[in-house]
Amino acid sequence: MAIKRKTANKRPSMFEVAKLAGVSHQTVSRVINHSPDVSDATREKVQKAIDELGYRPSNSARALASHRSRTIGLIAGGQRFYGPISAISAIESMARAHGLFMSVSMVHEALCTQSEFDGLCRTFDEQNVDAFIFLTPTDVMFSAACRAQISQPRVIVTSTHGSVSVQEGLRLMPAADRRRVSVVGVDQWGAMADVMHMVSEYGHRSVLYFAGPKEWRDATTRLVAWNKLCGANSVSSVTVQCESWDAAEAYGKMNHVLDNIGRTGGELPTCVVCANDSQAVGVARALHEHGVRIPQDVSVVGFDDMPAMDNMFPPLTTIHPDFERLGTAAMREALYLLGEGDENSFSASQHGVGLIPAKVMNRSSLGPVRHR
Repeated sequence: MAIKRKTANKRPSMFEVAKLAGVSHQTVSRVINHSPDVSDATREKVQKAIDELGYRPSNSARALASHRSRTIGLIAGGQRFYGPISAISAIESMARAHGLFMSVSMVHEALCTQSEFDGLCRTFDEQNVDAFIFLTPTDVMFSAACRAQISQPRVIVTSTHGSVSVQEGLRLMPAADRRRVSVVGVDQWGAMADVMHMVSEYGHRSVLYFAGPKEWRDATTRLVAWNKLCGANSVSSVTVQCESWDAAEAYGKMNHVLDNIGRTGGELPTCVVCANDSQAVGVARALHEHGVRIPQDVSVVGFDDMPAMDNMFPPLTTIHPDFERLGTAAMREALYLLGEGDENSFSASQHGVGLIPAKVMNRSSLGPVRHR
């Protein structure tokens, strides 16, 4: 008796595929899951039946059989910024490559409350996610990720320093949960050390440092590292504290600095180091409008290597964090915690954080000190 083709209101089952192909449903399962224990002839016969019936594997059925949903829950802040979005893209690509699904929720990194974070975790728990990945650029998100009452493995992507240390954060969760947690981030200290090496090599001893918003852990880590490096290298640095990463704020603050120098007859710094590229864009505009040449009069350095920074005038010297590698490392950590992959090997780690290196992009905006 012929098998009826699927109708609009009935989804064909694995058993129907097996009957049409003349094999067991276990063989169909092996073909669907790409098992090598199937002959080419059988695989071709099963695939022909799948195509004829329009069969599609049921994820919920597979989850019941394996006790795994093959889904990772991702909660991320920083959706307006280049770095987090680049890392999320890499996480999703890595998940697809391993046959996993991503369920994603984006939150405001500064306004997210513990209640909102916990609510999202509960929603993901109802989806039976196998593990969590948390992108936590701010102190409030990092604390929320550590306090979350979840039983699944969690990978936290964050920086090493903030108002809450990594070790303090991990102590917010039960001891048993700490064995199922991994923390990864970018090597901010190593990057700032590379910046300091370049600045010092070019003879700069008077630097203006534009710091990022205090609630961001990247900003805190970069500022702490910079200040320590200045002390170790006899560099005099004055910090301009910004409340945002925006170019407009940095532009306004740099204008204020330049106006004060013009009014008081003070000395220009020979270099401006910025905590991100957007700030560097604002600083460069203010310098240009005041007739200050880059790098002949003042050098400028950024951080993040955002698209088009190599086409600024002059091209911006900056730090290129490998956000793709960061996202890949986060996904690999999730797989390892699920028992589906090897342990990551990090080139460096600090304070319990596996670190991804960042590369200096030495371009024309940084040059040697010239006698004035």
